Amino acid sequence: MRVRVVYESMFGNTAAVANTIAAALGKYGEVEVLDVATAAQRPEPTVDLLVVGAPTHAFGMSRARTRSDAAGRTEAPITIDIGMREWLDAALPVPPGSRAAAFCTKAAKPSWLPGSAARGAGKRLRRLGYELIDAPTDFRVDGTLGPLTAGELERARAWADHLAHTELDHIAHRS
Repeated sequence: MRVRVVYESMFGNTAAVANTIAAALGKYGEVEVLDVATAAQRPEPTVDLLVVGAPTHAFGMSRARTRSDAAGRTEAPITIDIGMREWLDAALPVPPGSRAAAFCTKAAKPSWLPGSAARGAGKRLRRLGYELIDAPTDFRVDGTLGPLTAGELERARAWADHLAHTELDHIAHRS
């Protein structure tokens, strides 16, 4: 199984989830993990599964303005001109049978806060022709900057195992 994990991260939380997912998927096949700015410089992936992840900003996927706001809250370098929204909007439609999954990080509190970058990414993936192999999944962060809520990396590992088993079963049955 070949997998590409593409993520956007401002404060390191989404990157931590993406790397955990990639490590768990690596037990089942070949995995490439890329931040969205690097992915934008690479050709479209020829993989069995594309997994994308982004932080939730202003109830959805980030925009240049929200990335600029985030850059003012950290010393870490943040790419402002491209995020998951722009990368997916620039992507080409995929052939039938292409499969993907989407996740995001979002504030744990208040728990009623609407919006999910994962749902927005999932909609864009479906418009490109991808079949989502699981519902878009949210991982929780304490506060705006993090850290991840206790237990979220374990949830990410379990989700990755679920994705791997789903995809390997699909591959076995299409042969």
